[in-house]
Amino acid sequence: MSIAPIERQKSDSIPIAETSRDGLQESAPAPQKRKRKRRSTSHLKFVPETLDERERIKLEAERYAETLDKTKPFTRVELEKWGRDVLDTLDLPEKFLGFTSVLIGNFFWKRQFLSIPFERRMLLLPHCLKHAEGCPAEYDEFGLDCEKCGACSIADYKVRAEQLGYKVLVAEGSPIVLKIIVGGYIDGILGVACLNVLEKAIDKVLIAGVPSYAVPLHSGDCKNTTLDESWVWDVLEEYEPLPEPETTSYLPLMRSANRIFDDDFDRLLPRVRSKNDDEKPSPLALTESIAYDWLANGGKRFRPFITLAAYDAVTGANGLNGGLNSEQLAFPDSVLRVAMSIEAFHKASLVHDDIEDDDMYRYGRQTLHRQYDIGTAINVGDHLIGLGYRLLNSARTDLGADVACDVLDRMAAAHVKLCDGQGAEMAWQSQTTADLSPLDALQIYALKTAPAFEAALYAGLRMAGDTSNYDEMIPAFCRHLGVGFQILNDLKDWQGDENNKLISGQDAVSMRPTILLALAFQAADDRQKQALSEIMQQENDDQSRIERLRQIFLDTEVFDKADALVEKSRIRSEALADEVEPEELRQLLYFLIDTVLAPETNQRDDEEPSLPLVPLTINPQ
Repeated sequence: MSIAPIERQKSDSIPIAETSRDGLQESAPAPQKRKRKRRSTSHLKFVPETLDERERIKLEAERYAETLDKTKPFTRVELEKWGRDVLDTLDLPEKFLGFTSVLIGNFFWKRQFLSIPFERRMLLLPHCLKHAEGCPAEYDEFGLDCEKCGACSIADYKVRAEQLGYKVLVAEGSPIVLKIIVGGYIDGILGVACLNVLEKAIDKVLIAGVPSYAVPLHSGDCKNTTLDESWVWDVLEEYEPLPEPETTSYLPLMRSANRIFDDDFDRLLPRVRSKNDDEKPSPLALTESIAYDWLANGGKRFRPFITLAAYDAVTGANGLNGGLNSEQLAFPDSVLRVAMSIEAFHKASLVHDDIEDDDMYRYGRQTLHRQYDIGTAINVGDHLIGLGYRLLNSARTDLGADVACDVLDRMAAAHVKLCDGQGAEMAWQSQTTADLSPLDALQIYALKTAPAFEAALYAGLRMAGDTSNYDEMIPAFCRHLGVGFQILNDLKDWQGDENNKLISGQDAVSMRPTILLALAFQAADDRQKQALSEIMQQENDDQSRIERLRQIFLDTEVFDKADALVEKSRIRSEALADEVEPEELRQLLYFLIDTVLAPETNQRDDEEPSLPLVPLTINPQ
């Protein structure tokens, strides 16, 4: 199946600052006078009050979707444009954009969703559908333990779906849903949710190429809400096989990266000292046991995915073009081991980074130095580096010594850059002056984040053949991607992250040299600079420091400036991707941009956290 060219939408509204020789911005762009992107969508999430109006939009969305090119998954930008087109045709106000966009997405995927066997589908229902008064069900670690009592429609859907073979979850949306999909348990989602939750899902599920069909709730007040029940029954019991998939998907490649650690781990990296997991490891086996557990569990395995996807893109693109039927992609073990080595090096750096920053949590659990002690954690990190070397060397026979050495050289360069960046961060933290420019922060970002992306992308391409055509593109593309990613991570630090760092403002409390802090120093007046210095020297009362910093960041428009820098990173990385051949590799680069630099679309300060989501009938761990 061929891949249609992707037309990227460029933005001219954000000025591009001059760059230094290494491509980093010399100064921050002047912020546009606008509301922050994360707070600008509430006025677009109205649901039409009457069924006739909703059905009218649904009919036009279905007609419009028939005109769309379905060879590739859509992006948020494309979906928004399509929604505006439909609203213009119907002469309806912008406030229905979210609702309309969801319906267009439904009909984009409908035929492919209906072609998925029932036992490969998930029905995701919200707990807010329950009857609030007198509901006998209770919450447990699996979400709502629903009983069939007749008080609400949840049980009706749940019972029928389970009879058909669906996996059913009654809980709020969560990243664990994507993990379940990547784990290979399901291929498509029928979901009922409010527009707020559906908006969160677009970047994390739809861009990956997961056929999904969503029924919007009539309100987002999370209590006794309603829906058009017939819309659920329209697809719940329908099955219509397709001769072949219509839309390309990276899901098979994601699953391949996942299987390295879930299914193939012991074969690719046999244990030496801790072969019996049922027994408490001996002192001699303890380090290996901890290291293997740390490597095998946790994280999104994104870097191994990049390696496999890059290799696939220039060796026939079987994983991309084969649709969801290409479940068991055949990668040579040597390629899998190199992808695994990248994760080993990456996780080693995280262990050491957590020690240096005294972080409390990683992957939703305590960091290793807090679980054990600093000495043990350092040793485990070093052990992981050794495992990376072993994995790379084991691939030498199949790949050839020249290829293995080239990949090893790029890995070593990435490791050195990472240490330089981390060292610069610690050196800044130890100094008594507050002299941090935006360029200083961006250089640290480029050293700390971009090299791992670069090593992963290079490894996949080098194992597939000559990379001379990409020698300039790879480091430049990954630099912009990595810098944008780190800025987004800084922004996320101000809202917390349930999958990684659980405490809002943790980086701020530690006074790390973030771009937010650098931009604040750059824009602050004398009074604000004095306040920043006082905050840096203040001890204890972390909450007070966070609130004072937050106010200065708002007053100096730091969040808007950071958003603008992320958009600049996107524009520059897209410009590099535009010139890349073959088309399948260009498609991968666009996918990386859309995935790594996906904007946060939720409320930041007043967002209610989702319930933890663990499936009843499947185990994604």
